[in-house]
Amino acid sequence: MQIKINVNGEDKTVEVKPHEYILDTLRNLGYYSVRRGCDTTSCGLCTILVDGKPILSCGTFAAKCDGHKIITVEGTGEEGKRLAQCIVEEGVDQCGYCSPGFILTVLAMKNELRSPTDDEIKHYLTNNLCRCTGYEGQLRAIRRFLEEV
Repeated sequence: MQIKINVNGEDKTVEVKPHEYILDTLRNLGYYSVRRGCDTTSCGLCTILVDGKPILSCGTFAAKCDGHKIITVEGTGEEGKRLAQCIVEEGVDQCGYCSPGFILTVLAMKNELRSPTDDEIKHYLTNNLCRCTGYEGQLRAIRRFLEEV
């Protein structure tokens, strides 16, 4: 089946299998920041934005994305770079494997919540697992980023 998607501002017409997940579609198109983690929608590594909302691409069929706008970390521009810089400056960039999903989730949260509390930030990031840090550094990085934007 053929679907039309807009990825990072670029229109694409893609042939997909009925059972294909958007994670695989995007990786086949060369968007390698979309990472495979648990394959059970529980770690957040595969997070992308569809029409501005974070979704787990390992559990979303590509056909469901037909006609929608998708943002990967490559499409976040200066805002994504600034958040990444905050992560680095707080020393929580250890392996970096979770960073793309984490960054996309934080950017969606920024657009949805005004001045979120620490509890709201933690709740929003519930599905983003990091195996390297204890989350306190990430929380500092998010607070710093939100203060700067």
